[in-house]
Amino acid sequence: MGRKLVEVNRPVRRVEARRDAAWERDVWPYRIPAVAHVLRHGLDLSQATILVGENGSGKSTLLEGIAEAYGLNPEGGSTGARFTTRRTESPLSETLQLVRGAGASRGGYFLRAETMHGLFSYLESNGGDPFHRLSHGESFRAILENRTRTSRGVLRPGLYVLDEPESALSFTSALHALATLVDMMRHPNVQLLIATHSPVFAALPGAALWQLEGAGLQPITWEDLDLVINERYFLADPQRFLRHLRS
Repeated sequence: MGRKLVEVNRPVRRVEARRDAAWERDVWPYRIPAVAHVLRHGLDLSQATILVGENGSGKSTLLEGIAEAYGLNPEGGSTGARFTTRRTESPLSETLQLVRGAGASRGGYFLRAETMHGLFSYLESNGGDPFHRLSHGESFRAILENRTRTSRGVLRPGLYVLDEPESALSFTSALHALATLVDMMRHPNVQLLIATHSPVFAALPGAALWQLEGAGLQPITWEDLDLVINERYFLADPQRFLRHLRS
C-alpha cells in the first residue's frame, strides 16, 4: 500500500508523445534514436532516473524537453525563473505529454551545466547569493544544497533535473553531491532526473539506469554501463589506451 502511494505522489510518472502532436521523423531532434524511442514507446520515470550515453546521444535534449514540458525554465532554475540569454532549445517539449502523479508537487529545479553562468546572474540580480564569487564547483554544490530547501532547511518536494552535474565537480565534490542526492531520495515526494557521463552519479542507489544507444534507450545495470567498463579498463592500464590513441 505504501509503495502505491509513492507511485501516485511522484511528480512525473511517465513521459510520452502528446496525442495531438505531429513531428517530422527525419528532422532534428526527432531523428535522434533516444528521442524517437521516447516518442514511440514512452518512458516511465522512477523516483530517480539516470540517462547515460555518448556525446550527441540525446541525453541533454531529452532532459531539456522534459524540464520545459514540466514548466521549468529551459536555461535553468525553478518553475518561477524567468530569464533567457539565447533561445537554443529544441521544440521537443511541444510534442511531450507528462503523466503526473495525483496530488504530487509541481515544484522543482533544473540545473544545466552549459547555462549555469546565466542562472547565476539571474539569481544574483534577484537578490540571490553571489554565486559568481564562488568556483564553478562550489556554486553548483551551493545551489544543489540550498535551492532544494526552504529557509528552515526543509526539503522542497518536486522534480529535480540535473544535466551533466559532474562537469563542475572534482571527484571529491561529486561524492559530496552524490551524498546530497541520496539524502534527497529519502523523501518520497522528491524525484530526480539526471543525465551524466560520471560513474559516480550513475551509482546513485535505487536509480533506474538507461543507456542511450543506436537502438534508443536500454535499461541497464551500473556494472554493464559502457562508461564504467571503459573507465575500469583505462584505470587498470592507462598506457595501453594511450598507445591505441597514438596508433
